Amino acid sequence: MITSLLLGLFAAGTVSAQSVLIPSPPQIAASSFILMDPASGRVIMEDNSRERLPPASLTKMMTAYIVERELDEGRISMSDMVPISVKAWRTEGSRTFVQEGTEVSVEDLLRGVIIQSGNDASVALAEFVAGSEDAFVDIMNQQAEILGMNDTNFATATGLPAPDQFSTARDLAILARAIINDYPENYPLYAEKHFTFNNIRQPNRNSLLWRDDSVDGLKTGHTQEAGYCLVASARRNDTRLIAAVMGASSTTVRAQEIQKMLNYGFRYYQTERLFSTGQELMQARVWSGTTDQLSLGTLEDVYVTIPRGSRDSLESVIELDTVIKAPVSVGDELGRVKVTLEGETVVDQPVLALSDVPEGGFFKRIWDAIKLFFFQLFE
Repeated sequence: MITSLLLGLFAAGTVSAQSVLIPSPPQIAASSFILMDPASGRVIMEDNSRERLPPASLTKMMTAYIVERELDEGRISMSDMVPISVKAWRTEGSRTFVQEGTEVSVEDLLRGVIIQSGNDASVALAEFVAGSEDAFVDIMNQQAEILGMNDTNFATATGLPAPDQFSTARDLAILARAIINDYPENYPLYAEKHFTFNNIRQPNRNSLLWRDDSVDGLKTGHTQEAGYCLVASARRNDTRLIAAVMGASSTTVRAQEIQKMLNYGFRYYQTERLFSTGQELMQARVWSGTTDQLSLGTLEDVYVTIPRGSRDSLESVIELDTVIKAPVSVGDELGRVKVTLEGETVVDQPVLALSDVPEGGFFKRIWDAIKLFFFQLFE
């Protein structure tokens, strides 16, 4: 049995009397695109975002993500020296210009992948992490599945054209979100404008890093088959957005279309943190436990992306299990909190136990069973 409780978290205001007016999104010249808030996961605008297209060098976002995961879990370090194979040295396309038979640090190779889009650096890291590029690709696809990139299949660590290699604007935005949220200590690499290796200085191909100070990543891509692609992220005040375009006609077009999307999103939308990690939303009655009260809330920050000026129009409700019996453990889901804006659900999150409640003694359980019988009888 479920009971609903109004949750007075948001102050009523004059804005609730009328809708916030927002213009239609701008037209975007690309095969597919998406604009997403990585904090809430809200999609602000999109078109053909699930269309499977060649990802070109946007593939290297996954290559870098897996290397960052290996670093985070302590299996490799930035100072590790990576032997450069003949295969890595001979890899065509954009290069970091590593030399066969030498050793290069993981840090330099990771910068080569992210800043220079080095195909040779990508293969070298793939071989170092997994033993071969093919084995690394298998890890890439496993990771894509874990992240929910359901319309993606990788065949290389570089993004060079290959049969049955595809992704989507939506999936690549999901990957960008993971890069930003999961390994923030490495994210500043995506904002570096130049990297010099082997006495060759190369610029980051993301031209928005020079045009917009709020842009701090992520990755460009181009092949004849894929066209011009770009996944970019920017932060202004307390709001971050991710924009992705695939299949644009030129480097200029991909940058200007991303800029249009970002400007639209920042102008008309804002990100709000509604609930903080460990925040108590309410107390609930617990039966047959060592204590009669239990704190309920969330175990992670909960964000919402809403039109600017509409926070006072948010309404919230908790749908809670009517009868909660011990034992209860931290993290047990006991209901859901739902937040709506003008009838649209913008947050639907589980309500979790914030503490343990062990089962009470024999006489406590008997006494609570009697009380619960009459409680349910007269409710």
